[in-house]
Amino acid sequence: MATPIHPKTADQSPITQATQDSTAIIQVIERAALNPEVDIDKMERLLQMQERVLDRHALMAYSAAMAAMQTELPSIAERGKTNNGHYATLEDIVDTVRPIMKKHGFAVSFRIQTQERGIQVTGVLMHQDGHREETSMLLPADTSGSKNAVQAFGSSTSYGKRYVLCALLNITTRGQDDNGQAAAPAKLVTPFQAGQIRQLIAACPSATQEWFVGKYGDAEQVPRGDFDKLRASLQKRAQPNHQHH
Repeated sequence: MATPIHPKTADQSPITQATQDSTAIIQVIERAALNPEVDIDKMERLLQMQERVLDRHALMAYSAAMAAMQTELPSIAERGKTNNGHYATLEDIVDTVRPIMKKHGFAVSFRIQTQERGIQVTGVLMHQDGHREETSMLLPADTSGSKNAVQAFGSSTSYGKRYVLCALLNITTRGQDDNGQAAAPAKLVTPFQAGQIRQLIAACPSATQEWFVGKYGDAEQVPRGDFDKLRASLQKRAQPNHQHH
């Protein structure tokens, strides 16, 4: 006797409904497989339908678990130190998020590929129900501080992993507790970044230059958090024939 397919009720979640749809299609496929007169093309279409339902179920489960996990992920303390400031170390990020990821059925892995232009680091965030998301970053070897080739590769790889992991999980970082003292001033752009901004500003119309001076005063005073958006904005306004290459 065939198992009835129950219509979706008001208290069913989309994931529950997707699971029931998947079960129903499996039952149809099983019955069709037992029929020697079944059309092979129809069987293939049924299998494709089953695959789509499973993919939808996996995506919905991933999205629901990600939403739940986001409410538990804390900002990570910036305990790593460079000449330009502090950063959250890969170890601190992983140690903080691993148990929370496990609780919600997530795991992460990385792929490292050496290319002519540098090192590509790809982060893969996998959910237990089958859906996964990826993000990649291509970056040159970090040769700062007179690093040798092995050290440069390791430094760039670590930076790439931090970047893609934070991007996949939407992680934020914060400065360490200052024991009640006044908060430290916002981190400003590096001298190299300030130079890029000056170059772009010089190629922009006077109205843009006036806006910039009114907002920031000088390129050295731009908060580091504004750099990417500001650079993109200035690049749109810069006149190509005035830019230096």
